[in-house]
Amino acid sequence: MAKAPNGPLGALNGELRNLVFYVLNGQPVVRTIGDPGKPSRNQLANRQAMSVTMEMVSRISEFTNVSFELEARGTVRNAHNLATSYIKKHALKGEYPNISVDYSKVILSNGNLPGANDLKIEKKEKGVLVSWEPTGKYNDTVMILLYHPLRKTAMPVINACRRDAGSYFVGLSEQRVDEPIEAYICFKSANGKAISDSAYIGNLNGEVESPEEVAQKQQYMLVKQRFDAVEADYLQQIKDNWGNPVNSKVFRNLEKEYEVLKNKLEHLPGKPG
Repeated sequence: MAKAPNGPLGALNGELRNLVFYVLNGQPVVRTIGDPGKPSRNQLANRQAMSVTMEMVSRISEFTNVSFELEARGTVRNAHNLATSYIKKHALKGEYPNISVDYSKVILSNGNLPGANDLKIEKKEKGVLVSWEPTGKYNDTVMILLYHPLRKTAMPVINACRRDAGSYFVGLSEQRVDEPIEAYICFKSANGKAISDSAYIGNLNGEVESPEEVAQKQQYMLVKQRFDAVEADYLQQIKDNWGNPVNSKVFRNLEKEYEVLKNKLEHLPGKPG
């Protein structure tokens, strides 16, 4: 049973058939309960998109709790909501069941403070060096996030240094230095009242492949192995016949398979390099 403590036009509270009403952050909310039945493909896609998003959001919350604090202030949303919304809406790629994060499009802050140009990340012996052109207000605080997609972990540096430093060294273990790294930066004013848009610095050590990309490479290698075997047999039979086509049904079938596999390899995704 749902109650309307503020009158018939007020917010309900409680259950009403398959709906439950409650107040979240001062706002009335309603959601369904019970068995929703077999999910559609769109529902499955949305669930995977949310799962992929939350996998990253949960690891970077220490950073986004600060970077989205100003945008969330005075609204019914919080930093977690904003991070989830921006990544799910702008930074996913692929189709179900192969949805993954496009790290180059991840948004970690929004604001009016100037960003920086000439962003770079360089691998060093015991960490990475992040650098930028030191223009703008010299005493702005630099915020850096290194995300390790292979481990699903993050290295947030909330107060790295001042903007005018122009660079900052982040120490990492030997293993982490050699693994894929996705790097981001933003700037926050010294008084904490303004922040810049986040910027993607770049990737180190290559990207982690999505399940779809792995499957495509595996399929390509299987077709390539078959093609190599057919090609060797095909060319050998021509050589044995002094360069002339062999006039037999077996050879014609072999020739047809050779042409089909050759054409397939030219258009098949997953080719190395």
